[in-house]
Amino acid sequence: MTRHDPSEHRTDAERLQRVMADAGVAARRVCERMILEGHVQVNGKVVSQLPVFVDPHSDDIRVDGRRLAKPERLMYIMLNKPEQTLTSASDEPGMDRRTVLDLVQHPAASRLYPVGRLDFDTTGLVVLTNDGDLTHRLTHPRFGVTKTYHALVRGSVSEEHLDAIRRKLRSEMRREEKFSATVSARRAAFGRGKQEIRVIKSESGRTVLEVSLTEAKNRQIREVLALLGCPVKKLARVALGPLIMTGLAPGHWRELTRDEVRLLREAASDRPNARKAPTEPPKTKGRSKAGRRPGTKPSVSATAEVGESVVPPPPPVAKPAPAPIKSKPKSPRVLKP
Repeated sequence: MTRHDPSEHRTDAERLQRVMADAGVAARRVCERMILEGHVQVNGKVVSQLPVFVDPHSDDIRVDGRRLAKPERLMYIMLNKPEQTLTSASDEPGMDRRTVLDLVQHPAASRLYPVGRLDFDTTGLVVLTNDGDLTHRLTHPRFGVTKTYHALVRGSVSEEHLDAIRRKLRSEMRREEKFSATVSARRAAFGRGKQEIRVIKSESGRTVLEVSLTEAKNRQIREVLALLGCPVKKLARVALGPLIMTGLAPGHWRELTRDEVRLLREAASDRPNARKAPTEPPKTKGRSKAGRRPGTKPSVSATAEVGESVVPPPPPVAKPAPAPIKSKPKSPRVLKP
C-alpha cells in the first residue's frame, strides 16, 4: 500500500481535522488542537503542524494510539427507473409497492438513498448514493442543479402554447411564495431558479417537449401541461445537471464513473453568480438620492459636497406661545325664597 507525505496536498486527500471530526473523535476545532498538541499519528509519524492532508481510505491514522476506523466507501448508482416504481428506500406499511432499491442488486444497496424523487409513473434517471453532502447539494435550490425531462404530449404545441406554459409555471411559483413564507424567503435569497421549455420533436398527433427546472413540486409538470390542453402520455427524466442517462434499459443500473461523479460535484459546487441572502435591509421606497423622505428638509451632510465648507443653518426662530384664554367668572347662583 502506498504511503503519502501528510504535508503534501493531493486532489484525493482531505484535511486531517475533518476526517477526525467525521469519525466522531471530537469537533473540528478540538481536533485541530489535538493535532497541534501531538496526539495524532499518520502512517507511524506524529504530526503537530497544520495543514495535514490524508486519504482516510488508505492512510493509517491513530489518535492517542487508537486507530481510526476506515470510512464507508461512497457509492454512486445510476438507475433507469421504470413505471409503477416508488422512488424511496421503502414503502408505507401495508402498501407493498416496488421501490428503486428493489431493482438495485448491490452489496451496499441497503445503505443507498435516492437523490430527489420521481413520480410513481415517471420514468428515467435516478441517482442513488450514500453521499449525504452531494445529495443535499443536488437537491437544494441554492446550488441551481437543473433537472431535465422529456414529456410526450398529445397534439401539436405552438409557440403560443409554450408561452402559456411558461407563464403558468411562473404563476405557480408566485402562488407558492404567497402561501409559504419559507419558500418566499428561500427564493429571495437564492433566486427563483431556471425554467426552460422547448419542442424537440413533433409528429402527427403528438409532440415531445424538453422541460428543464431547478425545482419542481410533485406532479407539477403533468398538472400544468394537462391544465393547458397538453395531457402527458409519458414523462421521463433524462438528465441531472451534466449527468445524462444513456445506454440503460428500464429497470437496469450501473455505477457512475469517476468523471461522472466529478462532473456532478462541479455542478453542485458553490457558484460565484449565485444570489446570496441580503446582508443589508432594502432601501425604503420613495426616498431621494440624498436618502431622505419627500417633503423633509435635507440635512447638512446630505447637501454638502466633498471639500465644501459647511455652514450650519441658523437656529430656528421660536414662535411666541399663544396667550392663555381667560374664562369669564361665573355669577353666584341665587336661590329664590
